[in-house]
Amino acid sequence: MSERKAYIKIDQDSCIGCGACISACPEEALKFNNEGKSELIIPYLCVGHGQCIDVCPVQAIQWNK
Repeated sequence: MSERKAYIKIDQDSCIGCGACISACPEEALKFNNEGKSELIIPYLCVGHGQCIDVCPVQAIQWNK
């Protein structure tokens, strides 16, 4: 059985590390990485709500197609 592809992707170059997406994620799938930027740490917890996309002020998070 293959692992499910994550619903979102985060552009690390665009992320400003504000944490809005981390606060918005009801599944707690996002955390700060060692560089202080948001990262999808637990992909299987992401169920595609999209709140993280809605709150990102720099559009660093997109739907993973």
